[in-house]
Amino acid sequence: MGTARAQVLVYLALSGAQPSRLKTVALPADRTSRRRGHRGVTTPLEHDSSARAMRNAVRAETSDSDQSGRRGHARALGLDDFLTHRVPGTELRLGMSRQLFAACAQLHYEDQLIAERTPGMRAEDLRADEPASEEAEERRRQTQRRVFREQQEEELARIEPRVHAAFEHGRDRPWRELLHAQSDPRLDLDEDPGLLEAATAETYLAVREDDLPTTSADRLHFPAGPSRPSPGRGSERGPAYGG
Repeated sequence: MGTARAQVLVYLALSGAQPSRLKTVALPADRTSRRRGHRGVTTPLEHDSSARAMRNAVRAETSDSDQSGRRGHARALGLDDFLTHRVPGTELRLGMSRQLFAACAQLHYEDQLIAERTPGMRAEDLRADEPASEEAEERRRQTQRRVFREQQEEELARIEPRVHAAFEHGRDRPWRELLHAQSDPRLDLDEDPGLLEAATAETYLAVREDDLPTTSADRLHFPAGPSRPSPGRGSERGPAYGG
């Protein structure tokens, strides 16, 4: 539930993107290698030799033009496909598993129902003919947010099982169904030596190494030994992208 809440904005970016700009990437379906460890929640995939080997096997034995066959072979070898999208204006790609996507969709739906029942948050409650000072408008927004959060807490016992069920059922739902699209996004197995990939159990991020300052690239590679402090700051921690 906490991961779904933390990733709702990523879900909205994925679900609202043009289908042609979406793709999926192959990651090991076995999450045990991507669980929280002493280095943080994120696992750099350039260190995952088994993932590279499985990707290479699918690439060698299937054709990019046969996407259905490629996805089936990938799953048979133990790969899952995470949906990804490049953040507009950046070279950063974010993504998530189909289970997390389904859970976020259910959570967003439940939040919409709460918003419709929360006074002042419905479109018909907003009166354009009632001018207000910035201070009064900010107080109104704060009150709305407080009431909305209270409603979320009151509904938690009802919503949490629904979100969990959506997560469990999402495992076997095709992406075209989750996205309400005509076809599944392309499974991208192209080799890109300059791409830095990392993942948690249910989330994914990637960025090109040459688009990062050297210190950031070093942190993504998790060098051995103690992390180096930046000038005037304490030691930096690795990325904490939730999962």
